[in-house]
Amino acid sequence: MSLFESDKSAQRLPVSLITGFLGSGKTTLLNRLLRNDAMKDSAVIINEFGEVSLDHLLVERVDGEVAVLESGCICCTIRSDLEETLRTLLARRDRGEVPPFRRILVETTGLADPAPIIQLLLNNPLVSHFVRLDTVVTTVDAANASHQLDRQYEAVKQVALADRLLITKSDLVNNVDALHQRLRRLNPGAAIESVMHGEIDPAQLFGAALVDPEKKTADIARWLNEQAFTHEHDHHHDHDHHDHHSHDTSITSFVIAFDEPLDWMAVSHWLAHLRTARGEDLLRVKGILNLRDEAAPVAVHGVHHVFHPPVALAKWPDADRRSRIVFITRGIARQDVLDLWQAVRAAA
Repeated sequence: MSLFESDKSAQRLPVSLITGFLGSGKTTLLNRLLRNDAMKDSAVIINEFGEVSLDHLLVERVDGEVAVLESGCICCTIRSDLEETLRTLLARRDRGEVPPFRRILVETTGLADPAPIIQLLLNNPLVSHFVRLDTVVTTVDAANASHQLDRQYEAVKQVALADRLLITKSDLVNNVDALHQRLRRLNPGAAIESVMHGEIDPAQLFGAALVDPEKKTADIARWLNEQAFTHEHDHHHDHDHHDHHSHDTSITSFVIAFDEPLDWMAVSHWLAHLRTARGEDLLRVKGILNLRDEAAPVAVHGVHHVFHPPVALAKWPDADRRSRIVFITRGIARQDVLDLWQAVRAAA
């Protein structure tokens, strides 16, 4: 019998974050999404109705904090905190007080660090039992991103934590090649796309979670391969390649792969030591593991000190049975992580 809980994502609602620095086009994107027929069974959580210029008429005000939009979507404002808002919204849906919905979108403020929200969705039992983190979408203003990334750490972190990066306002600049390269250095695994006026197919935007039962296994394989794109020359865990270093506040992205099946206790101790020693600088960890005595792959996912309980996936996404873990860090070199792995193994 497996030590790990099987993936129950199908039983939980997907929650996606829409983040991005001030004026980068989050609300424009949200307006477009909520007009799409495929998004009519959505709930959206914003800070205040007055602060977000939703083009839809609030045709029905359920109360001061919840409204039904013209499209049929539910819109609510954050109460004292996001956890309470999520739980209350789900309870009202179950009681039939608001129309049913199958997904939740959370729009953050422009200065928000998305990490606490991701942590809440990953490992708060009062929330994660009912919902799951799906996709982190970050809008990037082509006209102002260079200045913002130079001076605002929040903007850098929003980019580093994203699954999808949407370059907006590209019509205001001559080209976005330099910005695209900078974003790729900060987050080599995120899908990057230029969008005009928030126009994008929702099917291309959501469903980026590694643990996602509705996601085709081929898509999971492609995600892992994109993350490890520059590391495919290596065939053992003591890789010789160079890290991908960005000049943006020392944020680094790298992949560590292991050919042989791993011992879970060693992996668990390794990640625990890493969280304890450098949790604040551990921006995001995402991976798939081949463990001894486990027939199915096991997925791990964490942000800073908080990790989702590991879950067993139904099957491997492709023929590659290597363990592959993606690290996005601040000031943590790949060799430091490997040295800690070796120390944990030596102490076992």
